Amino acid sequence: MGSAKKSTAAARKARIEEMRRAEQARERRNRILTIAASVVVVAGLVVGGIVLVQSQSDDSTAADGKGKGHFVTGSDGVKTWKGTLGRNHVAKAVDYPMEPPVGGDHNQAWMNCNGNVYAKALNNVNAVHSLEHGAVWVTYTAKAKKSDVEALAAKVKKTPYTLMSPDDKQKDPIMLSAWGHQRTVTGAGDPNVDKFFEKFVQGAQTPEPGAACTSGLSQ
Repeated sequence: MGSAKKSTAAARKARIEEMRRAEQARERRNRILTIAASVVVVAGLVVGGIVLVQSQSDDSTAADGKGKGHFVTGSDGVKTWKGTLGRNHVAKAVDYPMEPPVGGDHNQAWMNCNGNVYAKALNNVNAVHSLEHGAVWVTYTAKAKKSDVEALAAKVKKTPYTLMSPDDKQKDPIMLSAWGHQRTVTGAGDPNVDKFFEKFVQGAQTPEPGAACTSGLSQ
């Protein structure tokens, strides 16, 4: 009788040990699976991050139109860009195919363009965002007459959705730019100044009509 009890106890103990070993084996398998899954997830995040960084880098350094378009000059003297102008928000400088640029990828922050006159050259990536909102950008070099600069500044200051700044990198002394359009004018008294303003300030070319020209960047 005692022998039978001992046999039963030993069998129970053996079953318990077997169950414990099986449970430990399951725990080890689960840990291995969890670690493997974590490695896969982390690897996916790393790869995704690399792809995202590369994508952002590609976007931010792309010229967006360089070699992919050209200006066509109309009978009115206004040059129209024939080609794609990107509208992505990027964090770095963009190598635009024209100066001043008339569109393309740009920074998410725009320059205030509620009749703002700036004393220093602007970052193109911010000014282009203003053009996307329908602004006309007046730029001039050191060769422009002081009287013309002052008269144009007065016009800009009383015209919402315009901005003005110096740009010594441009070809001509005074230039007017809107999204996808640009022209040179001879001075503040050139009748083409008013014509350009009338047509392109919040004109049909505007990608984002009605978008704000305030609450942006200002020097």
